[in-house]
Amino acid sequence: MSLHRLASITLGVPDVVAAGAYYEEFGLSAEADGWYSTVEAGRQLRLVRSPARRLLGLSIGADSPDDLYGIASRLVRLGIDARADERRLVAVEGVTGVEVEVAVMPRLAPSAVPATPFNGPGRGERGATRAPGVVREGLVRPRKLGHVVIGSTDQGTSQRFFTEGIGLKVSDEIAGVAAFMRCSTDHHNVLVQSAPVNFVHHTSWEVDDVDEVGRGAMQMLEGHPERHVWGLGRHTVGSNFFWYLRDPAGNFSEYYSDLDCIVDDALWKPTVWDGGSAKSFQTWGPPMPPSFIEPEDLAALMTGAHQSP
Repeated sequence: MSLHRLASITLGVPDVVAAGAYYEEFGLSAEADGWYSTVEAGRQLRLVRSPARRLLGLSIGADSPDDLYGIASRLVRLGIDARADERRLVAVEGVTGVEVEVAVMPRLAPSAVPATPFNGPGRGERGATRAPGVVREGLVRPRKLGHVVIGSTDQGTSQRFFTEGIGLKVSDEIAGVAAFMRCSTDHHNVLVQSAPVNFVHHTSWEVDDVDEVGRGAMQMLEGHPERHVWGLGRHTVGSNFFWYLRDPAGNFSEYYSDLDCIVDDALWKPTVWDGGSAKSFQTWGPPMPPSFIEPEDLAALMTGAHQSP
């Protein structure tokens, strides 16, 4: 695949200062011009002022200028305008209004994190030591931005933009609800779900293991129980451990670990999961709250959309 990573996103929020403080506490590092960086991938989140929360843009990494010109040709066949040169391509997804950049950039070479030793029946991998998650201290730091989830009022059209136009591949689908798409070896980097209004549902940030998922969430919840959304659990689609929190603007942010990795397309068999089955969303964990599918501010977002000129 000539596409190789989700490089960054731009979020519009009503209160940039409050949102920025949240994401610093979440484990991102503040940079200039509203940018926040992860451990492995540098600047991956930009916060800008917006009347309502929304995803304004996302950037995807590609290998060469030829990739950009190929994407431009496909977008033209779909009737979508695209600006392209040898460095970057920019096009707007017509339903959600998200500006998508595909830019030539080097591939990441993430450092290998040693496997966490787990004891089990008949095997004592840790030896005479405590579990690492018990003795860890300090702020949990996300290694990279994993994916972003967008609600679209025309899920099919938005999906075609990303697959037939940009070139993402579908890893799995939930029937009538969502498509999990990838621009890297990660199971998904962009997910488009059917929604009554265009909005950003959540961003997802990779940490080392399930202990870091739990530690990160507990740090964020200390003194702020209102931030809790859903977790701890393990998803069925993507297989990852998860815990979702809510930023001051209402966007969900997810700590995750152990996501499925698709290194050979021929060996992966996409599945269409039953959208009416809870088993399609999680293998274990607390019940999914109704506000996860329909966030509490959805009605306000819909009213704002109807009032927009």
